[in-house]
Amino acid sequence: MVKKNNKKYRSGFVAIIGRPNAGKSTLLNALVGEKISIVSDRPQTTRNRITGILTLPDAQVIFLDTPGLHRHKGLLNEYMVNTAKEACEEVDIVLFMVEADRNPGEDEREIVEFLKGLKTRVFLVINKIDLARKDSLLPLINKYSSMYNFSEIIPVSSLKGENVADLNKTIIEYLPEGPQYYPEDEMTEQPERFIAAEIIREKIFRMTGDEVPYSTAVLVEEMKERGEKIFTRADIYVEKDSHKGIIIGAKGQMLKKIGQAARRDIERLLGTPIYLELWVKVKADWREKPGALREMGYK
Repeated sequence: MVKKNNKKYRSGFVAIIGRPNAGKSTLLNALVGEKISIVSDRPQTTRNRITGILTLPDAQVIFLDTPGLHRHKGLLNEYMVNTAKEACEEVDIVLFMVEADRNPGEDEREIVEFLKGLKTRVFLVINKIDLARKDSLLPLINKYSSMYNFSEIIPVSSLKGENVADLNKTIIEYLPEGPQYYPEDEMTEQPERFIAAEIIREKIFRMTGDEVPYSTAVLVEEMKERGEKIFTRADIYVEKDSHKGIIIGAKGQMLKKIGQAARRDIERLLGTPIYLELWVKVKADWREKPGALREMGYK
């Protein structure tokens, strides 16, 4: 038995799954209390499994944010879906996120069929309750309850933080007794280079057109101290010369804006000044080439 402060210490792993754009990354950030996973209003922003760690006096919860489950086309999308499904096999609880302003559709039904093959406890987390009519919530709960026997059903607004504390409390009640896996001040197991690359990619998602972000990958090639700053050099890969032109922008202004916004977020997370140098390169059809996918970190 593990004890801390004369109480049973609980710990475990929790996967967050759902269709693209259900708000999984926003929920992870709200649960942990820090921006760990990048967020945009475009679907399929998250491509890898992102770890967020919440450490409390009597519990530690390791959350796994996953790519959106969807009917995939292409190698990159196949990688993303497999990453999400594999995460569910390694955890104590699965949070299935759905949207309060959307009735169950084909995506949700396919996810429920996948969940029926798991032995893990599943919570239904109904997100975006701030966008839905109050009288629509109970009928929605009834629809999902008829599809699967969820251990808990918890409505939240991950964007506004509504009911997030209650969700955390309920998760901890279900976790087994266990050790503290990570130091108290550690909020993610992702390396600094990965976090920096994700932040840069988030800014590209937010600042460029509809087509460009999905063909973009970011690799941080160098991160080292130079005087009082951390020199950071990152390569932005796109599939077409036209996409390269969009990211660079007229007289380099778009790339400058991306760099400035990314630098501020990276500095806040690292707690130290950085010098950020960005280069844009073309690698044709990298999303459909196994070797290129591995090079970009999608293994």
